[in-house]
Amino acid sequence: MSDLLLLAAACGAGMLNAAAGGGSFLTLPALVAVGLPASVANATGTVALLPGYLTGAWALRRDIAQSEPGSLAFLSAIALAGGSAGALLLLWTSGGMFRSLAPWLLLFATVVFLCAPVMPRAARGQVLSSAGTAAGLGAVSLYGGYFNGGMGIMLLALFGMSKHRSFSAINGIKNLLSGVLTVVAAIVYAAGGLVEWREAAVMAVGATAGGFLGARLARRVPAAWMRAVVVAVGVVMSAFMFLKA
Repeated sequence: MSDLLLLAAACGAGMLNAAAGGGSFLTLPALVAVGLPASVANATGTVALLPGYLTGAWALRRDIAQSEPGSLAFLSAIALAGGSAGALLLLWTSGGMFRSLAPWLLLFATVVFLCAPVMPRAARGQVLSSAGTAAGLGAVSLYGGYFNGGMGIMLLALFGMSKHRSFSAINGIKNLLSGVLTVVAAIVYAAGGLVEWREAAVMAVGATAGGFLGARLARRVPAAWMRAVVVAVGVVMSAFMFLKA
């Protein structure tokens, strides 16, 4: 029964990530519901969703290739450093403290998704310097290594204020850097014993299937509707996590 719950949650998460984002709103509560500690659930769910970032980056590899190789290498190095630091911070956070923080992190990520339509308009006309982009990426990578909910929206907003103006290029870079920082975070999680590999494997299967379905769904369902679904799921799951805490 628990495997069916994890498969269903991961399939839904894969659909959400492919269509709008917010997969962690389903993976974290599902893993907590089957008995995993919140910090372990966070790490395991992140590992389970990692293939989606990598396949997303591969799908947009031609758009990513338009960026300067030196710039990509520099940004990837920042993502590696930030993701490593965030993952180490999770290892150093006690289980009880993360259990208390998890509902607030989910709620914060929900607010980020709620504000997503406003972010590009607020950023319009704003151009960050290279130093500003690097600092922003470092902060988002630190957050993403610790808890990845809402990370994609933050990266889109950040690069929307950078010199990268093509949305496809921005989205591709977002997927690439999300994958980079999640890979290094997963390595740190695994080294620290935070990953339950059986549950991660079950969810990876569901997330992969959901990703294919979500990509097709995104072409048929208005983005505003998908965003409303993500926010509603975030609110419900935040309430669930507050009750569990």
